[in-house]
Amino acid sequence: MYSAGIDIGSVATKGVLYNGGVATSVIIPTGWSPRDASRHALSMVLDQSGINRDSVKSIIATGYGRVSADFANRAVTEITCHARGAYALNPDIRTVLDIGGQDAKVIRLDEKGSVIDFAMNDKCAAGTGRFLEVMARILETEVQDFDSLAEHAEPVPITSMCAVFAESEVISLMARGASREAIARGVLESIADRVVALMGRLANGPGIAFTGGLSRSCILCRSIEKRLGMPLFTSPSSQIAGALGGAVIGWN
Repeated sequence: MYSAGIDIGSVATKGVLYNGGVATSVIIPTGWSPRDASRHALSMVLDQSGINRDSVKSIIATGYGRVSADFANRAVTEITCHARGAYALNPDIRTVLDIGGQDAKVIRLDEKGSVIDFAMNDKCAAGTGRFLEVMARILETEVQDFDSLAEHAEPVPITSMCAVFAESEVISLMARGASREAIARGVLESIADRVVALMGRLANGPGIAFTGGLSRSCILCRSIEKRLGMPLFTSPSSQIAGALGGAVIGWN
């Protein structure tokens, strides 16, 4: 038997099929319809594994669009699912930093992987995937190309704490002749500043996992590590941590 976790985010929808380990997983754009994206993600993981719906004992939906997954057995908050997913990837984890499309969250876990505290930035786009998308559009690049653009550049400081004002600041920097590379590096450093401030007292020791789409940025990861003075745990499965957590919950 299997369980499935579907994490319907604002930018991407992730699906995981689980049978005591990850049997298969997918990441697809959410697009305009979270309901359609969630159904498509489930269909894809079933097709890839060659099984039918009857072989799945439980489907857990999470993420901002979880209520749209009307086929799920249960909806669970992303705080709980990201904690469970990160813990499944590494049971030494005690803090999870997740940067999604619309928010950033820091979750503190106990030794069993249960949530004991969390902090969340869901009021402003600064420090989120959406912020990076806006900056990428201004710089005429793609989010996935930010690291290669910024790798060898000295950062131009981005001082605005609001995403709207930061956009104006970047346009002003470009008008004054700052290079795209330096601005891109400055944007990543700015995100690192914001998320480390959010982490605050919750990141009070080793065992920190970095999850979400922005965990794929090596520069951002290194910048956060430098500010914290300790390493971050990342994995090829970091972006699917929420869906994995849902699948683990459905399995138990």
